Amino acid sequence: MTLFDPDAPDARELWEGMYTAGERWSGRPNALLVRAVEHLTPGTALDLGCGEGGDVVWLASRGWRVTGADVSPTALARAARHAADAGVAERVRLEEHDLGASLPEGRFDLVAASFLHSVAHLDREGVLRRAAAAVAPGGTLLVIGHLGTPPWSDASHHHVHLPTPREVLDALAGATDGWEVLREERVPREVTGPDGQRAHLDDGVLHLRRPNP
Repeated sequence: MTLFDPDAPDARELWEGMYTAGERWSGRPNALLVRAVEHLTPGTALDLGCGEGGDVVWLASRGWRVTGADVSPTALARAARHAADAGVAERVRLEEHDLGASLPEGRFDLVAASFLHSVAHLDREGVLRRAAAAVAPGGTLLVIGHLGTPPWSDASHHHVHLPTPREVLDALAGATDGWEVLREERVPREVTGPDGQRAHLDDGVLHLRRPNP
């Protein structure tokens, strides 16, 4: 079950506000995604909640044909510029979606959902089950998530349940039965707060492969 702040704005308002309020993010790919994907043969990929396109551009630069989906038009515009600057725009398609309502159509060799957490209402389990359905035979589903929040974070973030990889796997029962578990682990990381505070947190990684018929 995902807990959320009933007073939070809807997803589009929330994320559009976050992106318009700040400067462009680092543009670097998620290190956990890089580690999970770098040895896979490039094919088609879907990045759910792609933000400003760090993962999309990294995948495209390695030969993947990537569809990125996000609810924020500002984030998608920045992702498009990032892809163009990196010379990979021809391998990238960007679509605006509220993931709780719709996903891009098609089947993909890789479907990635990284840090799909929100204080706005989000049926995360439903999104991930639809994400599993979008994985092509022989393809993989990669789910990466935070397992804790730093003590200095906004109190509203504490309303969001952060499931472990095992909880995600259990929630996908029926949708991923018979799939191979490539990775199911907690990965520690050190974070630094706005005033130099330090904290040790964990992220969770679940990587599954759909069998060929």
